[in-house]
Amino acid sequence: MQTKKYLITSALPYANGPIHFGHLVGAYLSADVYNRHRRLQGHKCLFICGSDEHGVAIMLNAKKAGVDYQEYVNGWHKEHGEVFKKYGVDFDFFGQTSADYHAEETIRWFKNLHEKGLIGTQDSQQLYCNDCNNHLPDRFVEGICYVCDYQHARGDECPQCGEFIEPAKLKEPVCKICGSQNIKEVSVTQYYLLLSKFHKEFREWFEAKKDSWRKTVWPYVDSLTKEGLHDRAITRDLDWGIDVPLPNTEGKKLYVWFDAPIGYVSNTKKYLEDTNSSEHYLKDWWQNEDVELSHFIGKDNIIFHTIIFPSMSMASGFAKAADNVPANQFLNLEGEQFSKSRGHYVDAIEAIDEFGQDALRYYLLSILPETTDSSFSWEQFQAKVNNELANNIGNFLNRCLKFTQKNWKEGLPAEAFKGFSTSEMAADISEALKEINLHLDQQNFRKSIERVMALGNKANNYFSDQAPWALIKEDKDKAAQVLAYSSAYALCLGVAFRPFLPQLSGKILEHFEKITSDEWLARLYLGEVAVLDQIFEKGHTLENEVKALVPKIQDETIKAKKEELQKLETN
Repeated sequence: MQTKKYLITSALPYANGPIHFGHLVGAYLSADVYNRHRRLQGHKCLFICGSDEHGVAIMLNAKKAGVDYQEYVNGWHKEHGEVFKKYGVDFDFFGQTSADYHAEETIRWFKNLHEKGLIGTQDSQQLYCNDCNNHLPDRFVEGICYVCDYQHARGDECPQCGEFIEPAKLKEPVCKICGSQNIKEVSVTQYYLLLSKFHKEFREWFEAKKDSWRKTVWPYVDSLTKEGLHDRAITRDLDWGIDVPLPNTEGKKLYVWFDAPIGYVSNTKKYLEDTNSSEHYLKDWWQNEDVELSHFIGKDNIIFHTIIFPSMSMASGFAKAADNVPANQFLNLEGEQFSKSRGHYVDAIEAIDEFGQDALRYYLLSILPETTDSSFSWEQFQAKVNNELANNIGNFLNRCLKFTQKNWKEGLPAEAFKGFSTSEMAADISEALKEINLHLDQQNFRKSIERVMALGNKANNYFSDQAPWALIKEDKDKAAQVLAYSSAYALCLGVAFRPFLPQLSGKILEHFEKITSDEWLARLYLGEVAVLDQIFEKGHTLENEVKALVPKIQDETIKAKKEELQKLETN
């Protein structure tokens, strides 16, 4: 296989609250699987992310917490990094948009687009609080939605109907800084990204994606952009953010819509500098047409990653536009949206400390909302882990490895493995591994992990059907062959799980570490089962203690979790 370069990004998490399961399945777990997969194929990858640290919501909550903005975002940046580490999301670089290196890159983009006439000023109406003397853009104001009459619509969006709000149209607006309703409309001048000028070029690029993008993404973007692109305000009158680099713009900051996606580029530059790489962040990566660029996001970020950032990238010439934007739909909790404010949420750190990475990654990957919204259920979580991961995979591995260690203390002889690599079982394993690779190449994650589990089910059935515990009493050589073939199955499962469940994969593969090499494992991952002849050329001895790999989740634990959720919602 010819090696390629893959640039993989996950949506920058907003440094304003905890990471929950909806975020993990929206933009991070699938991206991590894809990154691991491409590396296992031998390709060169960069997996880039970072905190999104500007915007009104951050300013409001920092003020409520009584801390300065930088201290506030630093705290969330640290916590988010810890969550990703616990869940095995292995970024090459996780940066911050409040850093100087990011401001420097963002200003380059602004100046370039401004000089090309794609950034200009427009006047608009904005709300202003007479009591605290503050402009009230976006989330600085709240009121009744003029579309659905929801009582707590924000100045940027209505959480109930999803309408993009024009703050000046809100009914009964309230200042979120001081609580006053003594509000007036004022005329303000802001800088706009003049997307309307780039409609033709955008459509030429976008229409070529019709057959390769998800059916939940391309038609939606098509409907929004067919007739034209709307200009978008990219500055605000704020005291937190990147200064507009033009004369007579005191107090104006570049807003989060503009600067956040540039974070992918600035973080790439910073990573290459920090690692003393000889590669250039633009020439070798962001401008390189031979690099495949994928943005992993949730559906609430589709507009920014399929319209705004691609237009900015192509118009500036600083970056290529995305090859794919595999946006996931939403993950709910027990059928309802996650909501920290009303207690309908799960603490991601507490959950992984209690259940472990394997169980949570497996369940979340198995319910990825790739084409439709899905829902996290505590009872379904228990059932999937116990019935599929523990009873199927864990049970097979435990029985196979323990039985081998007990009855062949000196190791399974090489003769017992002969014939496996050319058997029907090996051919089936090869086909499965190649299908898993193909599904992951196409970013179909649920299909790929289902194929891994089907392979595990076949291994479990083979072991049960052959009943080596009975066979050993009559024909130990035949029983040795069953255990040899089962051991080969176990090794292949350890390889197949590498992108999905890296911890479980590592636990399996450590039983084979003395007879394998990175090269052999890489070949096996691609479905080259002939390499098994080299791996088991001298037989196999299990020296490490065999431990249960997948613990079951008890009924009382799930009952407690459901009661805890109900208690949070009540309080």
